[in-house]
Amino acid sequence: EPAALLPPQAARRAVSQSVRQSTQKRQKPGSETESGECYRSPFRKPLAQLTNRPYCLDSSQHEAFIRSILSKPFKVPIPNYKGPLGLRALGIKRVGLRSPLHDPFEEGALVLYEPPPLSAHDQLKIDKDKAPVHVVVDPVLSRVLRPHQREGVKFLWDCVTSRRIPGSHGCIMADEMGLGKTLQCITLMWTLLRQSPDCKPEIEKAMVVSPSSLVRNWYNEVEKWLGGRIQPLAIDGGSKEEIDRKLVSFMNQRGLRVPSPILIISYETFRLHAEALQKGSVGLVICDEGHRLKNSENQTYQALNSLNTPRRVLISGTPIQNDLLEYFSLVHFVNSGILGTAQEFKRHFEIPILKGRDADASEAERHKGEERLKELISIVNRCLIRRTSDILSKYLPVKIEQVVCCRLTPLQAELYKNFLKQAKPVEELKEGKISVSSLSSITSLKKLCNHPALIYDKCVEEEEGFTGALDLFPAGYSTKAVEPQLSGKMLVLDYILAVTKSTSNDKVVLVSNYTQTLDLFEKLCRNRRYLYVRLDGTMSIKKRAKIVERFNSPSSPEFIFMLSSKAGGCGLNLIGANRLVMFDPDWNPANDEQAMARVWRDGQKKTCYIYRLLSTGTIEEKIFQRQTHKKALSSCVVDEEQDVERHFSLGELKELFTLNEATTSDTHDKIKCCRCVNGHQVRPPPEGSDCTSDLSQWNHCADKRGLQDSVLKAAWDAAITFTFHHHSHEEQRGIP
Repeated sequence: EPAALLPPQAARRAVSQSVRQSTQKRQKPGSETESGECYRSPFRKPLAQLTNRPYCLDSSQHEAFIRSILSKPFKVPIPNYKGPLGLRALGIKRVGLRSPLHDPFEEGALVLYEPPPLSAHDQLKIDKDKAPVHVVVDPVLSRVLRPHQREGVKFLWDCVTSRRIPGSHGCIMADEMGLGKTLQCITLMWTLLRQSPDCKPEIEKAMVVSPSSLVRNWYNEVEKWLGGRIQPLAIDGGSKEEIDRKLVSFMNQRGLRVPSPILIISYETFRLHAEALQKGSVGLVICDEGHRLKNSENQTYQALNSLNTPRRVLISGTPIQNDLLEYFSLVHFVNSGILGTAQEFKRHFEIPILKGRDADASEAERHKGEERLKELISIVNRCLIRRTSDILSKYLPVKIEQVVCCRLTPLQAELYKNFLKQAKPVEELKEGKISVSSLSSITSLKKLCNHPALIYDKCVEEEEGFTGALDLFPAGYSTKAVEPQLSGKMLVLDYILAVTKSTSNDKVVLVSNYTQTLDLFEKLCRNRRYLYVRLDGTMSIKKRAKIVERFNSPSSPEFIFMLSSKAGGCGLNLIGANRLVMFDPDWNPANDEQAMARVWRDGQKKTCYIYRLLSTGTIEEKIFQRQTHKKALSSCVVDEEQDVERHFSLGELKELFTLNEATTSDTHDKIKCCRCVNGHQVRPPPEGSDCTSDLSQWNHCADKRGLQDSVLKAAWDAAITFTFHHHSHEEQRGIP
């Protein structure tokens, strides 16, 4: 029957049935039907999502991933770091035995304290919170310390922690110049500020008191060796109120980690502001150039002594002189009571020792004096460490020291003889009197030896000893020009500088006692177009530090550094130069030694040449002889016109006012040398001798043939009559 004729419902049913049948025939595996059967192809993925909803990551998966990141333990972001930080959460008390700050078993570790070994039984019984730990120097410092410096740090630490002398916390560090006293003291400070056997810092704060010229130097050294680990407070200028404010805030710092635990201050500033520093306590005080404290009567000594500080270190590169009371002052400052009171010391040590040294002493007195001296030395050596610069020869280049005798020019000789004829002191000495005017006469003669220009004004004013002297000067003479040809020493210096400048790139340090002589050097440098820098007492501390730093830089163009030996040249490091000229001798050998150690010190890479110029046959040779015979003037320098009778016999004073024109070297004549025949050295100096030996064991040269220094050879004909020279050590090959 045709479909069109069927009723409409029947027709619709028939169509839907036929569609269902045909769909079932086309069904494929993998697709889903209403009954949950799948009819999507397993071989092809749909090009787009079948739903209209955006695809979302499962939240539980994401949470798990983030948790895995956050739950990782913190790691220190330093490659191969094996320190303790990552193992210990902040705020959680450490369990088990206390441990030292640095590993005592690491190779090269410098251990200052080792806890006593414990048996297994004692280890069980010991209170873990009270067990002592090793004290180990920070490897940053122990890696750079030389063997003698490691020994020095251990000695210092033992002294200030009272392990060396129970009840005493002081020490004198008297190593010779150039042995690294500053580095040893910085190591001591850093160790005390950070650790102790009790697993906490030994001290909260430390103070360094030094000459004003070294304040900046100390600051730089702390910076150099500790590189930002610590922030020192250096006071080198400012108004009184500003300084007081800084000092009060320094003293008010408390706690385990003080922001600025080191104060660096000059003696002068300390004395003026002592009140602010005496209010609290400081863990350690270090006094650099401590021989300033040899007089217990002066204000600085008393101000420092009243500090609330048991731990005291006194640094002094110059040997303590033979004055026993000065010796007492220094030891009493660091360890009061170790030698008794001043009266007890005088009674027990000073009087017997001085009596024993007296030429008229009986055998018993001499014996008692020796016994007491031995006793004194044994007590002092427990808190004093001193090593000589022999140790340095391993690390430093060779130093050649030369004592150069320079002939006076005819003008100088005439002025000198004129003065000796006229001067009143000479008359007085003949009559057996000594007066202060003999001291000003000494100064006049010393200045004349340097250059006639220095006494020209006295000649113009016809002062005592210079009457008619003006006629001896060349016609039209003026002090405006330098005229090196009028002085033997200036002539030799002119040659030394010219030859050095033209044949090498060496730099030179010029040292004199007189600022007037430095003025002459300046004129000479301007004349010859040498670039120079000058340091004397008028310069501010900051500026000093800057010019020293610049001069030491190899790229700086300055050729000459001028230094007044009285202007705190002590402690300056001038390794940029390797030649040093001492233009005039000082009464006190310690001052000369200090000045000469400016260039031959740690960090120097070139051979060093030291020239000590003396005018032949004059007062300068007499001063030099006094030095070499160890008759050093201790507390008094004659130039300062003090206590002349105490230091000179009448005969010695008379001898100062003579001129020996016939000699090539008065000093060589006095030695009565048996190695020289007819002015020529026939036997070399004994083996093992060096420039610390007696002058009789040096090389003696009456002509330039025996000289090692090509610069001095070239300058010989200018005005040199005789030279003593020797080296510090034989050059050691293969040692860096």
